[in-house]
Amino acid sequence: MDCTAKVYPVNNNKFKVGLNGLKDTMTMIANLTNFAPSIEGGVEEWNAMEHEGWGDAMMTSKKLSFSFQGKRTYGDPGNDYVAGLAWKSGNDVVAPFEWEMPSGAKVAFDAIINVTTPAGGDSTAVDALEFEVKCKGKPTFTETTTTTKTTAAKV
Repeated sequence: MDCTAKVYPVNNNKFKVGLNGLKDTMTMIANLTNFAPSIEGGVEEWNAMEHEGWGDAMMTSKKLSFSFQGKRTYGDPGNDYVAGLAWKSGNDVVAPFEWEMPSGAKVAFDAIINVTTPAGGDSTAVDALEFEVKCKGKPTFTETTTTTKTTAAKV
């Protein structure tokens, strides 16, 4: 096993949204408790005669989306902004979005934010906030810039 390999807890992921749809106002969203990314590949399939009945395929598109669960945190700018999108549609729900992974890699894109639960729960529970984020177009992926140390063995 590679001694430099690492695992990280899920809570090391960070998510930011551009308030009022502005990139220069990127802020974290408080009290997210769960997230699930999804990458859907659009695959076209065909059966060319020269392949003697064997199929061929090509991935021709990709879609990136996330589902989030969290707690409604009144007074937190990111949480308030996302929750407020529940009552909007069209271009008013498009905002810059960023996912920073524990490795330091980042995915940034313009997103459609669909709030599915702006509040609610059992009477003794904390208010919920649930929403979906859908990537508009191709995201920008920035890899981690890491340096690997090599140590020479003594013989």
